[in-house]
Amino acid sequence: MAAQFFNRIGQLGLGLALTGGVVNSALYNVDGGHRAVIFDRFAGIKNTVVGEGTHFFIPWVQKPIIFDIRSRPRNVPVITASKDLQNVNITLRILFRPVPDSLPKIYTILGVDYDERVLPSITTEVLKAVVAQFDAGELITQRELVSQTVNEELTERASQFGLILDDISLTHLTFGKEFTHAVELKQVAQQDAEKARFLVEKAEQQKKAAIISAEGDAQAAILLAKSLAEAGDGLVELRRIEAAEDIAHNLSKSRQVAYLPSGLNVLLNLPQ
Repeated sequence: MAAQFFNRIGQLGLGLALTGGVVNSALYNVDGGHRAVIFDRFAGIKNTVVGEGTHFFIPWVQKPIIFDIRSRPRNVPVITASKDLQNVNITLRILFRPVPDSLPKIYTILGVDYDERVLPSITTEVLKAVVAQFDAGELITQRELVSQTVNEELTERASQFGLILDDISLTHLTFGKEFTHAVELKQVAQQDAEKARFLVEKAEQQKKAAIISAEGDAQAAILLAKSLAEAGDGLVELRRIEAAEDIAHNLSKSRQVAYLPSGLNVLLNLPQ
């Protein structure tokens, strides 16, 4: 009897242990910012989206697939052509996240790596279509309009796959070597033209200044000749006296000039 009793106790303990193991393996956690869809071996993907928390599932029959529904960044580089057939290198930075209610459909059609399957293809498609509407110069001067157009069309395109695009920005925009070299040559030519225009304007101003100076000299000569004709030698004598006064004034201030009156005996303290 004792042996049967202990045998029953052992079987009961083993059953409880197995039950506990099954219960532990049938629980799964959905962290914050995540959602889960359930794959059932008999019913397929269930349409119910499981929220955050700890949940129960049937081992072997069911399998939870966890999705991150927070915004994540992705850079998509694209090489395309502008309206004037210039090669354009564009890198688009996208912040994306899935629509939680569309997770069963996303997993069924695209799988867990849905972003790898969708974003590069639709981004390339939209960028090629938008960039082809602008020439190279407009892509630079109207960059805001280009970004807005890409944003609208790409957002609409992504919504067809159950994706939300929180932000779209053009982070890189360059052109081919030939176009870049042509732009540099154009800038150099514009600088040379500005320099030449400045030199021409400078020469014109110098010419005008010379003409004005010559006209002033001619007018002064006319006035001088008129004064000589009216006053005769008196004007010349007046100018001579004024010049003599200026010379005498300057010499009087010089320490190296001594004035000795003529006709007077001036005794100098000279050595014998």
